[in-house]
Amino acid sequence: MGLLAALDRLNAAHPWSHNDAYAGFVLRHARAVRRHGGTTAVDVGCGAGNLLLALSAVFPRVIGIEPDAETAAATAQRFEGTPVLVEQRRFGAEPHQASDLIVFVASLHHMPLRPALLAAREALRPGGRVVIVGVAGDGADDVLRSGISLVLNPLIGLVRHPTRATRPPAHMQAPTAAADQTFAEIRRTAAEVLPGVRMRRRLFWRYTASWTAPV
Repeated sequence: MGLLAALDRLNAAHPWSHNDAYAGFVLRHARAVRRHGGTTAVDVGCGAGNLLLALSAVFPRVIGIEPDAETAAATAQRFEGTPVLVEQRRFGAEPHQASDLIVFVASLHHMPLRPALLAAREALRPGGRVVIVGVAGDGADDVLRSGISLVLNPLIGLVRHPTRATRPPAHMQAPTAAADQTFAEIRRTAAEVLPGVRMRRRLFWRYTASWTAPV
């Protein structure tokens, strides 16, 4: 317990978002969609907008959806005067086949899984992609990856943020919720809604998934 407490203090002093470890994964898919003619990307649960900024360098039209009013207002102000659109609402009532890329980064577990995946599937144009960096409720049961993540987490924090922090950075202050579905449950539902979806468990208590809409 003493070691875990020490790790918690070290992680709090040098915080970093585990989602950042998978920005390259998201952007590889984004660039592939753009190469095939995609024009519109949607970031579901966009938070402070770091991913929106990266996606805006790839797509001419980028939409961020953020249900938290305070976070959405701050992010909308950040992108004022740019083509990036930030909408303060919940994901679900999406125009039919209006998007080429729909991204969920640590946001899918905040909403009912099957309806969210169905809404994403219906909102994609043919050839578009759903890309997920997700959180499952059984991360502690994945002993090997959890152990490696526990060791690497403070090391990466020290490298990325060598100066001690007094509070988490802005992009880590949006409201969060714990995941209540296991990876196996998520994979089963995803395979039913998105046939052929590719999913992998990852380090830092995350999984990734991608699915391409049939042409």
